[in-house]
Amino acid sequence: MSTTVCIDEVQFSAIRAQGAGGQHVNKVSSAVHLRFDVRASSLPEPVKERLLALRDQRLTSEGVVVIKAQQYRSQDMNRADALARLQALVDSVAKAPVVRRPTKPTYGSKQRRLEGKNVRSAIKATRGKVGAD
Repeated sequence: MSTTVCIDEVQFSAIRAQGAGGQHVNKVSSAVHLRFDVRASSLPEPVKERLLALRDQRLTSEGVVVIKAQQYRSQDMNRADALARLQALVDSVAKAPVVRRPTKPTYGSKQRRLEGKNVRSAIKATRGKVGAD
């Protein structure tokens, strides 16, 4: 099983881009909406679970990744950009996170912490009013 996104599982739709660009951006559908259904994909199950667990605004509640690409003037370049961004998203969850092993603070680190607290306490102890005895 590979974590490469299969092009057959991706749906593209051409839309008009937003923003500046003049007459070209108003007439030509060069932007691309990419839709990728994570649950129906051929990705390995652990990768699907991590992808669906992401808190990403591009992921809908139905488990569909929606990416809008409108950076380039050409529809083909926007399609390639959207695919690259989808692959980067899948690659980011492809490797399982390393499980953290809890450790105890060392004796030296405890001593340094207490020494710092003593120094700070001594500084604050000298901040009283002058001649307050």
